[in-house]
Amino acid sequence: MQSPMAPYPMTRLRRTRKSPAVRGLVRENTLTVDDLIWPIFVRDGDDVVEPIPSMPGVNRLSISRAVEAAAMAHDLGIPAICIFPYTDPSKKTELCEEAWNPENLSNQVIRAIKAAVPDIAIMTDIALDPYNANGHDGIVRDGEIVNDETVAALVKMALAQAEAGADILGPSDMMDGRIAAMRTALEAEGHHNVCILSYSAKYASAFYGPFRDAVGASGALKGDKNTYQMDPANSDEAMRLIQRDLMEGADMVMVKPGMPYLDICRRVKDRFGVPTYAYQVSGEYAMLQAAAQNGWLDGQKVMVESLLSFKRAGCDGILTYFAPEVAKHLKNG
Repeated sequence: MQSPMAPYPMTRLRRTRKSPAVRGLVRENTLTVDDLIWPIFVRDGDDVVEPIPSMPGVNRLSISRAVEAAAMAHDLGIPAICIFPYTDPSKKTELCEEAWNPENLSNQVIRAIKAAVPDIAIMTDIALDPYNANGHDGIVRDGEIVNDETVAALVKMALAQAEAGADILGPSDMMDGRIAAMRTALEAEGHHNVCILSYSAKYASAFYGPFRDAVGASGALKGDKNTYQMDPANSDEAMRLIQRDLMEGADMVMVKPGMPYLDICRRVKDRFGVPTYAYQVSGEYAMLQAAAQNGWLDGQKVMVESLLSFKRAGCDGILTYFAPEVAKHLKNG
């Protein structure tokens, strides 16, 4: 409820904007390093730092370089990183068997980072698209992305990642029933403390293009993902999906993309009051970076402003490629 206000000039709302000190005292939302999860891309190779052209400033990293990145993130106070693999095309199949290989790239990176930087939380991605010859998040049968067979594969993937030492699993596939299946399997195998941060409201968005370049899925994708990712026109459906995933055992939920869907973030937080996250996706990052590099926007200011918008919308944290840059900015005041 809004508090009553005396009429002007007894009330002058500009009084609380008069100086940085006063503005700080009345600031409603604050961005801190604890709000950040840093997505990183990994690839095979030795001492590799491979730039991603559609994501300026973002690279694919070999295992040793990923360990260095995790150590840097930890030193900056970033609490968590999220691993996304660029898989050798020769390992991609229609059944996606590499996804649950204990020695696949993601699991090797998890173990290497946990050995070197044990205190940083490691989040992973659970979806089949990096391993799928068809480029989809699920197994394809006669042109259909099949649900139940995909869920069985995702459970094996989740268990392999938990065994490798992942702290937070991020199912991004949008199959029905996958949270309950994963939670049941994790409990049965003794992984009681592994969190699930579910991509509960993941939209079939055009903002994912640079990410698909980064993980090598763009060329492989056959068709689109409209039969399992959400229609961008829908909002009430997101509430049903969030409720379902919470009832199935998700600890935290995510809205993806971020800035175009801040209304969804707000609705989720207001309705459920659970840990709520958003992913500032590759297309959002690329747009801001491109505009900054062309001198059209002040890059640092729009970076901070964009991340504050998530906090204002009710998010407890943000997955963002800006994480190291904003952490340095916050550290330096």
